[in-house]
Amino acid sequence: MPFALPSAVTYGIADFSGGLAARRAPVLVVTVVAQAAGLLSLLLVIGVVAGRPSAAAFGFGVLAGIAGAGGLLLYLRALAVGPMGVVAPLSAVIGAGLPLAVGLVGGERLGPVGVFAVGLALLAILLATTGTRNDRAATTGVLLGLAAGAGFGLFFVGVHAAPADSGLWPLLAGRLASVTLLTGLVLRHHLPLPTRSRAASRTPGTGGSAGATERDARSRGRTLALMVVSGVFDTVANVLFLVAARVGDLGISAVVVSLYPVVVVLLARVVLGERLTRTQLLSAVLALTASALLSAA
Repeated sequence: MPFALPSAVTYGIADFSGGLAARRAPVLVVTVVAQAAGLLSLLLVIGVVAGRPSAAAFGFGVLAGIAGAGGLLLYLRALAVGPMGVVAPLSAVIGAGLPLAVGLVGGERLGPVGVFAVGLALLAILLATTGTRNDRAATTGVLLGLAAGAGFGLFFVGVHAAPADSGLWPLLAGRLASVTLLTGLVLRHHLPLPTRSRAASRTPGTGGSAGATERDARSRGRTLALMVVSGVFDTVANVLFLVAARVGDLGISAVVVSLYPVVVVLLARVVLGERLTRTQLLSAVLALTASALLSAA
C-alpha cells in the first residue's frame, strides 16, 4: 500500500488543521474555505493521473463529493467540540467499515495475513478512543464523529465506483459540487468569509487599540492559513487514496487510509497537549504494525 499510508498521513494533517481552525471560526466557513483551497490545488494537478471525463465519472464524483462534504462538516464540528483523540478514531471505524463491506460483497478476498491485519487496524482505531474525558461535549463529538464516518465511507465508495479510466475527474466533479453546495449554505446563513480584518484596515488610534488590531489580524491570518492547509492536504490525500484504490483493493485501501487518527492523536498531543494514555500509545503501535502487514499482503 505505497499510496494508502501516505494518504492516511496527509488526511491526518488536513483533519487536525481543519479541526483547529474550527475552534476559532464557524465550521461552515472553515469547510468552504478548505474545500475551495483544495479545488484550486486539484486544478493544478488534474493532469497528473491520466484519465478521461465522462458522465459516469462526474456522476459518481458529485455523489461522492456531497457525501464527503457532509461528512467533513460533521467531522470538523466534532473535532471542535469533542476531544480529537476520540472523534478521529471513531469516525475512522465507520469510514473504513463501509468500503470494506462493499469490497467484500463485490468479490474482494483477504488472505489470512490480510484478515489479521484488518482486525489489528480496527482494534488500533478503537483503542485510540479509550481513556478520555466523558462529558457532554465528548458525547456530542462522538455522535457527530460517527455520522461523519458514514459520510467519509460513502465518499470512498463513490470515488472507487467511478470508471477506472476516469483519472482525477471524479475528484474534480466532487470538489466542484461540494464547494458550490457549501458556498450556498454560507451565503444562506449570512456567514462572512474570512478576509483581512476590517479593524486592521482602519487607521489605528491609540497604541493599545493598534496592538489589539494587530493581534486580531494575526489571529485571522493564522486561522485562514489553517483552513488552506487543511484543504490542500485533503486534496493530496484524496488523490493518493484514488490511486491506492485503483491499483489495489478498495477495502484494504480504505482500512489503511483510515489509520489517519493516529496522526490526529499525535498532533493533538504535541500541539494541544492532549494526554495520550498507555492504551492510546499501544493503538499507535498496532496501527503501524497493521499498515506494514497490509502493505505486504
